[in-house]
Amino acid sequence: MKIGFIGLGNMGAPMAVNLARAGHEVTGFDLAAPCPDGVAKAASAPEAARGAEIVITMLPNGAILKSVAEEIIPAMDKGAVLLDCSTVEVEAARDAAAACDKAGLGFLDAPVSGGVGGAAGGTLTFMVGGGEAAFATARPLFEIMGQKAVHCGPAGNGQAAKICNNMILGITMIGTCEAFALADKLGLDRQAMFDVVSTSSGYSWSMNAYCPAPGIGPQSPADNGYKPGFAADLMLKDLRLAQAAAEAADADTPLGEAAMRLYETFVESEDGKGRDFSAMLPRFEKRGRSR
Repeated sequence: MKIGFIGLGNMGAPMAVNLARAGHEVTGFDLAAPCPDGVAKAASAPEAARGAEIVITMLPNGAILKSVAEEIIPAMDKGAVLLDCSTVEVEAARDAAAACDKAGLGFLDAPVSGGVGGAAGGTLTFMVGGGEAAFATARPLFEIMGQKAVHCGPAGNGQAAKICNNMILGITMIGTCEAFALADKLGLDRQAMFDVVSTSSGYSWSMNAYCPAPGIGPQSPADNGYKPGFAADLMLKDLRLAQAAAEAADADTPLGEAAMRLYETFVESEDGKGRDFSAMLPRFEKRGRSR
């Protein structure tokens, strides 16, 4: 397949490399990041999109998606598919889908779960919104870049699934970190805490697969000084998207809002910026009970 790839940062670059290694013809563009080995370099986003059967975008936010879509849609061939893997507002995805439909193009919003490690290893999970035909066209690429792609319904539903998933993740990570900090102060050994919770009703991905306590459980960013696998800044972005969606849908999400406020404090007023989102644990270790 001839593929255009726009956005070659920490996530996009390894995804593009995996596609090129699988034998696809990949042309990439990024305003700042270098073009990785095996990916042809385009001088502009429209040049990367021109003649491609699928154009993949991995961008920071909805405003940039809108700007890039306005640039590349006129350059894309009729019947091609714009596959956006960014995490953006539900409405931003639906607006891009409407613009593609008007131009005779397919559109998929397919945000990912799995972080930089999943992008490099080709083990991402894609949450996909859009039409059945476009999904069928992109399926072989999902199989290269990830381990699972779930078709969630029409355009925008991929973003809806992502923000609901990450709202759960943000809430459960805070609860896991709070519990470890409490266990410390009660004199409960961390390994004993993990052995109990990981095999009982407190089981969660945050505990079992991504434990925030160093030296406990499988290898995680906690064992690497909380160098981010998934940065606290990105968790804050996703929690803000979830709260914006909740506001628009008139949904009551008090724990999601509380998690957002805690990550705001952590990232903007403490030392969380640039650290993994599980670095909430050392934050709680240093604190006493709020009054």
